Amino acid sequence: MNSILLVTPPFTQLNTPYPATAYLKGFLNTKSIPSTQIDLGIEVILKLFSKQGLQQMFEFSRANIGKRTISSNAQRIFALQEQYIQSIDAVIAFLQGDNSTLSRQICSGNFLPEASRFNQLDGMEWAFGTMGILDKAKHLATLYLEDISDYIVECVDANFGFSRYAERLGRSANSFDELYQTLQAEPTYIDNITLELITKIVEKEQPKLVCFSVPFPGNLYSAFRVAHYLKKHYPQIKTAMGGGFPNTELRSLKDERVFEFFDYITLDDGELPIELLYQAAQNNQHKEYKRTFVLENNQVTFVNNSTKPDYKQNVVGTPDYSGLPLDKYISVIEIANPMHSLWSDGRWNKLTMAHGCYWGKCTFCDVSLDYIKIYEPIHAKIIVDRVEELIAQTGETGFHFVDEAAPPALMREVALEILRRKLVITWWTNIRFEKSFTKDLCKLLKASGCIAVSGGLEVATDRLLALIQKGVTVAQVAQACHHFTESGIMVHAYLMYGFPTQTVQETIDSLEMVRQMFELNILQSGFWHQFAMTAHSPVGKKPDDFGVIPHHNSEIKFAHNDIYFKDKTGINHDKFAFGLKKSLFNYMHGIGLDYDLQEWFDFKIKKTKISYNYIEQCLHNEKALFDKPTAKIINFLPKPTCKISKGKWELLFHVNYDTIIMKLPAQEAQWLINMLEITCVYNNTKTLTLQQLKEDFEKAMPNFELFWHSKPMLKLKNDGLLVL
Repeated sequence: MNSILLVTPPFTQLNTPYPATAYLKGFLNTKSIPSTQIDLGIEVILKLFSKQGLQQMFEFSRANIGKRTISSNAQRIFALQEQYIQSIDAVIAFLQGDNSTLSRQICSGNFLPEASRFNQLDGMEWAFGTMGILDKAKHLATLYLEDISDYIVECVDANFGFSRYAERLGRSANSFDELYQTLQAEPTYIDNITLELITKIVEKEQPKLVCFSVPFPGNLYSAFRVAHYLKKHYPQIKTAMGGGFPNTELRSLKDERVFEFFDYITLDDGELPIELLYQAAQNNQHKEYKRTFVLENNQVTFVNNSTKPDYKQNVVGTPDYSGLPLDKYISVIEIANPMHSLWSDGRWNKLTMAHGCYWGKCTFCDVSLDYIKIYEPIHAKIIVDRVEELIAQTGETGFHFVDEAAPPALMREVALEILRRKLVITWWTNIRFEKSFTKDLCKLLKASGCIAVSGGLEVATDRLLALIQKGVTVAQVAQACHHFTESGIMVHAYLMYGFPTQTVQETIDSLEMVRQMFELNILQSGFWHQFAMTAHSPVGKKPDDFGVIPHHNSEIKFAHNDIYFKDKTGINHDKFAFGLKKSLFNYMHGIGLDYDLQEWFDFKIKKTKISYNYIEQCLHNEKALFDKPTAKIINFLPKPTCKISKGKWELLFHVNYDTIIMKLPAQEAQWLINMLEITCVYNNTKTLTLQQLKEDFEKAMPNFELFWHSKPMLKLKNDGLLVL
């Protein structure tokens, strides 16, 4: 067959497909190019974590156990192998959503065999005691799977991990030597399962071109292993690699040995490159490529000779998940982090509101690369068209918009379009905390189904936020978080420590800022990570400007992204890692908010210079924004019922959790009812501005401002009459 096989190598996520192949398949559909896709990660997991799979795994491990000393934990799991084998199919079915009644048996105890992962329950029971029984059972079942994973790592395949495989070989691999040598060895146990699965689909589909999407270092080894196997057993098939890893790491590729495995390595947006590769696979004389590495005359050559422009986002089609086992993905709850549960629990259709980042200035970020640099928003109607298509295709109404930072104005238009079409969906996305996220915008987003946002607070001190060029202050971030939280939208913050020139005092002050945000419940989730300098960021490109000294490898022929460096301050930021993460874990569960910061560290730290109520004052001092005359008026209140008594009209608005009663003179009441009808979000009439409302009101009545800011109107504006 003249088709393309799109492959996601092991491993990415257990609960939902990584979307790259679905995006490419959706595009190929628009070109009538036949394609098939496979997520080898979930396929390997389902084969391994089954009754037959565990039987074979334990039998394989028997020889290893006999050859060397293993831990008491592994010995326990081996001794309990029959219990694992007997229970595995039922547990997997439960995590796939097919066996919910098992939750009670799991939670009652003595059903799942338990090894070392369950030891943490003594310290975590409080976190799940108030959760629903299904979530608690998912967590226990996840610990059960992680126990088996620990056994596999120790006794079967040291490279195994649920969301990564042999990740170490892909991280900062300036040289291809170690990965190349590893690939010369015999395939591992996990490799053999992977190769068996790829053989079946290749034999069935007979593709001309196999394209590997490699988003992370933890996918790299398996991509090379499978490509190597295809070269040996199916030499007529062309192989290509693209995705996040080559886009960031392989931009200066020079090692010709890579092309023993792949015919092509493509960079950046994949639509046009893959179309041209398909044409090349069809016709050996075709030599037109877009951002593609090939081997010519035994030299690695970057070819970008196509004059065709990249496709605009509005014509690349809707992602197509057909062929992926959507009902077989596994929802897990690994840790008691509310945002982490969104990543690992439940099936999410992944979409993008805009290509690239509308801000594009953060100095730690790869802003020089096309996937961030080229900003191209998609029209709200097209986005919601794709939402409806995916609901019809997958049966799922959960959406994760995977933007670098979703633009507030576009979020508003998408939310309005969702409401106009009366869609009931659940969605979340990544944002940049900024002043555009007003109370009313957050209410609108919530009404459209938004449940959570994640964004970068990074280093919570104003000097460093300015150095990062984040374009916000701590006060603005706090106010945006407050607006989201007040609206019922969960907020997750990405936090950073060790940014160049960051002092010990700033690290402690940053932690104090975070503590106060959790204390005021304007943050519900967070994660600390240590600054890493990359080759494509402003810091990496101009290290002198940021007081860092890079340590460059003398010759880089393979991966080039992360750069080792020395901070001229000489501060050892590593030592703060444990205390920062421990404190955050506790803050997320309301514990230790009144502790002195010193309690989280086993070494002496400085006292914070941040006042105990700094964040509270930021919220208190937020400037009241006057409604702009050009602001749009949007209403999603229900129609009121009306009673007339003694010349006064009594309007009753029955909202979900309350009843609002307004008593108005007849003329004002009639005007209000008419205005609410015109501004109703479900009407497709032209949106009115505040100035237009004022002019219409004052045709018959005076003092619009007095009416607009009255107590009854304030109630309506709190519950569904929005100024945007």
